[in-house]
Amino acid sequence: MITRRSVFALPCLALAGETNNTITAVDGIKVGHHTLKERPTGCTAILCEAGAVAGVDVRGAAPGTRDTELLNPINTVQQIHGVMLSGGSAFGLETAGGAMRYLESKGIGFPIAGTRVPIVPAAILMDLRMGDSKYRPTPESGYQACVKASNKPVEEGNVGAGAGATIGKFFGHEFAMKAGIGSSAIRVGNTGIVVGAIAAVNAVGDIVDPRTGQIVAGARTADGKGFRNAMDAILNGYLVVLPQGANTTLAVVATNVALDKPQMSKIAQMAHDGMARAVNPIHTPADGDTVFALSTGTLKLANVSHGQIGAIAAEALSQAILRAARTASTVLGVPGLKDWKPAAK
Repeated sequence: MITRRSVFALPCLALAGETNNTITAVDGIKVGHHTLKERPTGCTAILCEAGAVAGVDVRGAAPGTRDTELLNPINTVQQIHGVMLSGGSAFGLETAGGAMRYLESKGIGFPIAGTRVPIVPAAILMDLRMGDSKYRPTPESGYQACVKASNKPVEEGNVGAGAGATIGKFFGHEFAMKAGIGSSAIRVGNTGIVVGAIAAVNAVGDIVDPRTGQIVAGARTADGKGFRNAMDAILNGYLVVLPQGANTTLAVVATNVALDKPQMSKIAQMAHDGMARAVNPIHTPADGDTVFALSTGTLKLANVSHGQIGAIAAEALSQAILRAARTASTVLGVPGLKDWKPAAK
C-alpha cells in the first residue's frame, strides 16, 4: 500500500545534476524537441515506443486536438505510441503525421494490412503572434522531434512546443511574459513508483506558486516593471475582452504503474487540478487546456490506488508549469524570468 507519508517523504526535486527530475525518469518515456529557426515555434514529441495505456481530459474551451476520442475508455484502442505537442495553432496538428512516419519506420504500431499504424494523439497551442506566422511546425518538424527523442533529462525553456509560448495576456500582448516547456518527476518513497509531467505553457492567466500563493510570472503592470495580478484587476471591475483561441496549456503526465484506460482517464482529469493551482485564471474561453495521462506499465503493484497516482500527477504538473515559467528567456521583447526580474514593490 502507498501511504501519505511515503508519497511526500522525499523532496519532489533533487539538486541539479544528481537525478533525472523530468518526465523521462518514467520508464518507457522519451522526449524530443524540434524548434524552428525562422521564428519562435516548434513541437515536442513524447514517445512511448513499447506502448502506453492513455487517457485525456480537455478543459479549455478553445482546444485543437487530434485522435483524443480514441482515448475514451469505451473505445477500442488500448495503447498509444506517442503524443505530439505543437505550436503553430491548428497547422501544428500536422506534426503527428511526422511522428507516425518515424514510428512506422521503426516497426512500431498496430499490425494492419501488412504495415504498422502508430497511434499518436496531438494537441496544439496558438503562438502565431510571435514572429512571422507563415512559419509553423510541419510533419518534418514532428519527424525531427522524434529523431531527437531520448530518455535523458528534458530540455526546458524556449524549445519545442514552448518556443513561442507566452503568458499573462488578459491585458494585451504588450504586457505578456514568456513561458515555455517545463518538466518534473516525483519518486514515491521506496515504492518504485515514478510520476512525471511535461507542460507547454501558453496560458492567458498568471503563473502562481501553489506553495506560497505568489505570482511568479504573468501580466505586467502598465510600466512593464512588475506584476499586475489578473484576478485582482478582474475583481476590481476591469473588463477583459479575450482573444479567442490565442492561448492554451498543454500537458502530459506519465507513470510507470500499470493501470487501465478508465483509471488513466481519471488521472488526466485529476491532473488538471495541478494546472489550476499553478495558473490563474485557467480553463477560460480563450484557452484549449488539455492533459494526456500515460501508463507505461513497467511497474505492476497490487493495491495501488489510481486516485493517489492522480493526486501525485497534479503535484507533478504544478511543478512542471512553474519550471516552464522559470526557465523561459526573453524573446522578441517579451521578457522571461531567466533574464528578467520584476521591480521590488
